Amino acid sequence: MTVIARRIISEPVRLATTTWTTIVDLLAPEADHKARAELLAIKGIASSLIASEAMKDAPIIVYGSGPRVRIYCLYGDNAITGENANEDKLISSPVNGDWAMSLPASESDLKWVQAALKEKSTRITARDLNTDVEEMSEESASEKSININREAFFRS
Repeated sequence: MTVIARRIISEPVRLATTTWTTIVDLLAPEADHKARAELLAIKGIASSLIASEAMKDAPIIVYGSGPRVRIYCLYGDNAITGENANEDKLISSPVNGDWAMSLPASESDLKWVQAALKEKSTRITARDLNTDVEEMSEESASEKSININREAFFRS
């Protein structure tokens, strides 16, 4: 699986809300993009997570058509110098077609973030920021597995 990473400059250079808008512009650059409205609908929730520095070491993960995209945020001196920043446009939008997004949240924020996201989107979820990314993808893959009714199958 191909993975693309981006590191977005955040606080104190950008406010958390501006950081989220930058991320949305990266993922869904066209104003009429279907996913853009859904991403902007969670601006307050995502901005809260950005302000708490949840994305410092744990990425936002976007699964969709094409490579998996990981988005980290840079804070403090790293944001000021912009040394490791990578805000380059993506070749194609990862939020085209069937896509999903996972936001990292601290253990203390996880329950309220999950509940708030559930009210706004079926594609955007939250995970504990200490959860291993590969572990999470295995869980979501197993959730999508197909169950076959063997009795019905063999009767036909």
